[in-house]
Amino acid sequence: MPFTDFLPGFFRKADPEPTSPAPVSLTDPLAAWLFGAQPTHSNISVTPETAMRVPAVASAVTLISDAVGTLPVKLYVRNGKGKEADPAHPAFTLAHDEANDWTSAAELRTQLTRDALLHDNGGFALANRVGDRVVEFIRLDPASVEPKTDDATGEPFYLIRQGRKNVRYEYRDILHIRHEDAAPINLARNAIAYAIDLERYAAKHIHNGAHPGGVIENDKSMKPEEKAKLLEMWTLAHSGDNIGKPAILSDGAQWKSITNSPADTQLIEQQRWTNEQIARVFRVPPTMLFDLTRGTWSNTEEMGHQFLTYTLRPWLKAWEWAYARVLLTPEERRTHFFEFITDDLLTVSHAAQAASFGQYRSMGVMTANEVRAARNLPPLPGGDELQNPYTTSAPVQAANDNPLNTEKDAA
Repeated sequence: MPFTDFLPGFFRKADPEPTSPAPVSLTDPLAAWLFGAQPTHSNISVTPETAMRVPAVASAVTLISDAVGTLPVKLYVRNGKGKEADPAHPAFTLAHDEANDWTSAAELRTQLTRDALLHDNGGFALANRVGDRVVEFIRLDPASVEPKTDDATGEPFYLIRQGRKNVRYEYRDILHIRHEDAAPINLARNAIAYAIDLERYAAKHIHNGAHPGGVIENDKSMKPEEKAKLLEMWTLAHSGDNIGKPAILSDGAQWKSITNSPADTQLIEQQRWTNEQIARVFRVPPTMLFDLTRGTWSNTEEMGHQFLTYTLRPWLKAWEWAYARVLLTPEERRTHFFEFITDDLLTVSHAAQAASFGQYRSMGVMTANEVRAARNLPPLPGGDELQNPYTTSAPVQAANDNPLNTEKDAA
C-alpha cells in the first residue's frame, strides 16, 4: 500500500471520547416510566401502593371489587321457555363456586377487579386446561403480563414472564379484566397526589401548630412566673376528672374559646373536594364513600341504584364476556351465557321486599316456593302452583242470591 494512503489518517481529527448518558432525575418522566410511577403536577408519585393509602381511593377500590366478587354469577342455557341455570356444565363451578382448590370464584373476581382498578393493563388469571377443558384459574401478577396484538390476525395474545423467558399464551387461555384504556388511579393521579399532599400538610399542621382550646384575657400585668402559676392551676383544676366543671375567674379575667380558623375550614373543604374528584373518576356516589354532607334517606337509596347501573354494570358485563370467551366454545356461546344475580343490590328493606313478593304472587309471576327460596327457606308441599293467595277457588255468589238455608226456611 503506498505511503500516501496513510496520510489522511495522520491529519484526521480524533474521534470524540464517548460521553456517558446524563443521569435521570427522580422527577424525570423517564424515571416515572422505569419505576412504575406516574408524574403529577405536584411531583408526588402515584403508584398502586401510595394510592391505596388515600382513604377515598381505598374505599372506592374495596367497594367495587367486593361488590363484583360477592355477587353470584351463574351459567344459563337458553330454551324454549326462556333460560334456566345449567349447573351440570363444567364452567358453572369455575364461575359460581371455586376458581381452584384454594381460591373461591368470588375471591378471584375480587382480586382481578382490584388489579384492574390499580393497573393499566388490568387483572389476569391463567386458565389451566386438561385437554380442551379449563379445570382451574390461577391469578397472575399484572407486572408479569404484557398484552399484545397479532399484526397478521388482529387477535390479542399475552406474553407472561416465567423466569428469564417470556411465554406466549393465546386469548382463550387468559381471563383478562380491564378498565377501558387506563386504570382509575392513573386517570385521577393528580387528584390523588393532591389528596396525599393535603394529608401531609394536615399532619404537619397539627404536629407543629400551637392551637390552644382558648385563652384567658386579663388587663392586669402579670410576671412570667405568675402566668406559669396560673396556667398550672388552670390545667390542674380543669383536666382529667375535672373536665367540664365550671371555672371561677377573678381580677376581671375572661375566658374565650378558639374555634376553627378560616384556614382549618378551607382545609376541610379542600379534602372534601378531593374526595369528590376521586369519586367521579371511579364513578362511585360520594355517599358510598361515607361522605354524607349532602346525603339524605331518599337520595342515598337512589345513589345505590345508580351504583349498580353506572358503576357495577360495566364491570359485570366485562366479567360475563371474559368468562364466556375462556370457558365456552363459539358454538356453546350461541346457547349458553353467564349472568350476575343483582337482586340483593335492589333490595332496600324487608318491607319493600315483602311488598314486591306479594305483588308478584298476586300477579301469578312467582310461586310460594320461589319466594321461600329467595328467603333461603325450604319448599313446602303444593308451593309450586302459580295462584293468587288472596283469592279462593270457591265460586263467586251473586249479590241477589240467597243462602241455601234461607231458601229452605222460606219453603
